[in-house]
Formats: sequence, structure tokens, C-alpha cells
Amino acid sequence: MQLSRYLKIFPSPDRPDHFILYSTLRGSVVAVSAETLAALREGIVPLGGGEALQRLGMLVEDPDAEKEQMRSLIERVNGETRHFKVSVVLNLDCNLDCGYCFEGEFRCGHYMSEDTADLLVETLVRDRMARGWDVTVSFYGGEPLLSLDLIVRISQQLGAAAQSHGVRYAFSLVTNGTLLTRDVALQLLPLGLQGAKFTLDGPPEIHDAQRPYASGAGSFDVIASNLAQVCSLISIQLGGNFKQENYREFPRMLDQLPLYGITPDKLAVVMFTPVVAASGCSDFNSGCAMSEEPWLMEAAPYLREATLARGYRVPTLKPSACIVELDNSLVIDCTGKFYKCPAFMGWEGMSVGSLTEGLQDFRSSHGIGN
Repeated sequence: MQLSRYLKIFPSPDRPDHFILYSTLRGSVVAVSAETLAALREGIVPLGGGEALQRLGMLVEDPDAEKEQMRSLIERVNGETRHFKVSVVLNLDCNLDCGYCFEGEFRCGHYMSEDTADLLVETLVRDRMARGWDVTVSFYGGEPLLSLDLIVRISQQLGAAAQSHGVRYAFSLVTNGTLLTRDVALQLLPLGLQGAKFTLDGPPEIHDAQRPYASGAGSFDVIASNLAQVCSLISIQLGGNFKQENYREFPRMLDQLPLYGITPDKLAVVMFTPVVAASGCSDFNSGCAMSEEPWLMEAAPYLREATLARGYRVPTLKPSACIVELDNSLVIDCTGKFYKCPAFMGWEGMSVGSLTEGLQDFRSSHGIGN
């Protein structure tokens, strides 16, 4: 028996001589002593403990067979789905000036043209809807609502095409929340708007310092007021970006939300994530990149527990595949280039095609199947 290749191993915060093993394949957790972990790494299974560790997916008889099982799982998922999810970057512009924005180094105020938007529609209809696929678009930026006219243009066409082909079209927004008023939401609802992700970085004084308008003015009150106006119309995911020095203040923001009428029943989920040093994702949100900051081992569960204690829902902890490996997921930037992850945008050599060239084979460049 050998340790599974799909384990993450962390020092136990409560027992210095123990480690926590987490199976990213099974979602199981177990604590073992340092002595036991050392033995397992040498292929020595402790007497009486092997059966439980095997049942939890910590020990496997053949790591190569386990790898093949995982590969076949991804292939099966890709073969069964008929729902295409695409993130469409409408612009690289924003009315806020967040100091940690990973897009800042290549933000140029560029906007998707109407010609590119029409080519996007043509591609999605031809390659997906006409072949029986449902399509969900996540409009992204920059700030997507600075391109409200394109959201309307794209959604009108895709909605009509979906009806014609007997499939479903819907869209969501990843927005800073300053422009999603009730009137805008009501305008977009008939076109397929089903949800939005807002961001509030803690209580007002912290949020306004981290996410001010480009003018320097605070944005908390505007965002919270808009959120209160639309949370009864569409599904809302509320996010927030915390730092080591301020994460303990974030529960105060949750305590203030009911003052705006934003009670736990009005939000689909609340998810706080750490500010990372460069573009990418943290282990504590989507799991796309590694973050080794020790303080996160305390911060992430602290915020999760504080959120649950106030009655707000949090994401279910479960294993998930990287979107790079999913055939039904793609990012299209405002110039029409394809990427497999938002964090790859703007990086030389990470594009996997375009609206004019089509999707290229990216298995080698992105390490698929390794």
C-alpha cells in the first residue's frame, strides 16, 4: 500500500506532533502522528490502521491505477455534459481602483467591439447551440457593466438562437456592484440574467481603503445599497478579499448587512478569499494555484465559521476538477482570444486559440493528462 498521489498534508494546528491528511479526490480528512506519516511515506502500513486509511482514500494499492481512474473520470465528465460555460471579458476597464487587482498590469481600457461580439455569438450558436448544448455566459471584466450595451446585444441574439434550437441560454455577472442598480437588473432579467457576484471587502473603512472609486471616494455604501435592491431579483454570490492584517474584522461586515436589508436568506453564498501576490487563485477558493501562507490555515476556517454562525451559506467543501481539464469551460477575452482560465489572460503563450482561429490543441502546453 502507498500514499495516494491526491493528498494535501498540513501540520496539525492543535497537535504539534500530528499532521492532517486531506484527500482532494475523496474529500476525506484524517489526522495521523508524525511517526505514522513517516512510516507511510516509506510504504510501511501501521498495524490495524491500513483498512481505515484505504477506505478514506489515503492509501492505495496502485498509484498508477489511481491516476488512470482519475483521468477516466475527467473523460467521463467531459463526455456526458451538454452545458457550455464561457466567461466573456467585455473590457479591461474599471471605475474602481483596487490596489490588489491582478489585471492592473495589463489593464488598458480596451473594450470588445461589436464585430467581435457578433463573432462570439456566431461561434457559440454554430459550435454549441446548434449541436444541442445549453450555454451559460459569465460576463466579466474589468467591470462588465461598463459594456452594458454589449451585454444586451449578445444576450438578445443568444436568447433568440437558444429558443430557435430548443436549448437554454442564461448569463451572470462578475461585477464590483457599483453599477448593478435595480433598474439595470430589471432591464437584464428578460434577457437571461440569473445571478451576479458582488464584492465587499469587509466593513466600510476596510472596503473603502481596498476598493475605492478611481476618484478615491469610498464605494461600500453604493455597493451595499445596490445589493439590497437586487438580491430579491437574482441569485447573489457575495465575495470579499481579505489580508492577514484585516481578516478578523470581516465578520463585522456580516453584522452590518442586515441594516441594509441583506439578510442571510437573500444571499446564495458568501465566500471570502485571500488577496494573493500575483494573478491566480488560492487553495481557499477554487484551488487552481497553491498558497503556502501559514496564517491562512487559521484565517480560512475562522471566516467560514464566522459566516455560518451568522446564518449565511458558504460553499460546500468538496473535490472539484480544474476548469483547464473541462471541455465545457472557456474564457474569451475582449479581443476574441481563448484562454482556459481567467488567471491566464494576458500571459504570453497561454492563449489556446481565438474566435477567428478556433480552439487549438492545448493538452501539451497546459499539462493535460500528465
